[in-house]
Amino acid sequence: MYHWNVFSIAVSSAPDRWFMNSIVFWGFIMLGAMTIGGFFMFRKFMKVLPKADGKSKLDWQNYWVERSRPMWTDDAKAFLDKLVSPVPQAFRDIAKHSIAAEIGKIAIESGASEVTRDHCIKGYIVATPKRDNKFLVKFLKKNEIDYSPYQHLMNK
Repeated sequence: MYHWNVFSIAVSSAPDRWFMNSIVFWGFIMLGAMTIGGFFMFRKFMKVLPKADGKSKLDWQNYWVERSRPMWTDDAKAFLDKLVSPVPQAFRDIAKHSIAAEIGKIAIESGASEVTRDHCIKGYIVATPKRDNKFLVKFLKKNEIDYSPYQHLMNK
């Protein structure tokens, strides 16, 4: 018959406790990663849902980008690349597309023949979420871009 003493229980359960703690730790890590991923997937899903006019936000972005494509000059494309440079690489293409759509919409609605720097600055300000206005202003000042004619757009 086996006789268990306190020492043998403590020694035998230490590896088991370490293993269980590591499983719980990685479980929380996985749960956190799935939550973050689910949040971004949900946001993307919400963009694809049709609005009252029958088109989704993504449909409208694609429409404005395609309609304004011939209006983009090399200078405007380079300036757009400069404007989206602070966005993390993983999100840069998506940000560039949504900002380009807003710039194209502004250029077309103003009746311009080509996209100018003024259209880019205005579209960049309008397309940037209001919660990021502090970073937007910091970036524009750092690059010596005059945004004073569009200051009113940040306060909406």
